[in-house]
Amino acid sequence: MIQNELKPEGNAPVSLSIKILALALPFMAAITLAHAQTDVVERLNVPGPIQFDGKDFALAWTSAPTEGYFKQEYVPAGQVVETFTDMFLVEVATRPLRPIDAAGGQIQSLQARKQTDPVVNYDILHNENSGEVLLDFVLSDLKADPIFVEWNAYRYVEQPDGEGVVLYGISRRGYGDDGAKALLESLKTIRSPTILALSSAELPPVSVKD
Repeated sequence: MIQNELKPEGNAPVSLSIKILALALPFMAAITLAHAQTDVVERLNVPGPIQFDGKDFALAWTSAPTEGYFKQEYVPAGQVVETFTDMFLVEVATRPLRPIDAAGGQIQSLQARKQTDPVVNYDILHNENSGEVLLDFVLSDLKADPIFVEWNAYRYVEQPDGEGVVLYGISRRGYGDDGAKALLESLKTIRSPTILALSSAELPPVSVKD
């Protein structure tokens, strides 16, 4: 059995009103959204590649699952979204929503997932001056074949016009008992530098194509 080795530093419950929770629902779906679409339709004027942490991430999958919500995933050469070990994400919700509300919606989803996923853990950082939020979390699927553990760091940024939020994220996965344990062990050394790199990175601006 994989044990959770990410030390809790946050995990404070986030209370959201029904209205705010409804607005945040698109980002909450990010954990479980299936990759059913095969056609890649670039909608955010971020064709890639995106450079992060010494790697080039090429656009591999896109989706517009609900009105005003757009999702694009990028992986290094040789990887595919279904079995990735490294992924960069760009997501946009074009509705009145603050970064802290979007992150709070994700936390609500993680709290619910804790009932069935013993690995779930998270921490949240909020820059009150800029309004940006950085949420990192770990989760697993111990029923998958092979099992996997996934660590994500999400940076939530308000759109310049104030209408919506952009999520920039990095995701790492380890598969099988050995891969999952190796990923959890590696978080002791990669977690802080990766979060710092994401928080300070000059990431591509996003504009939704008409």
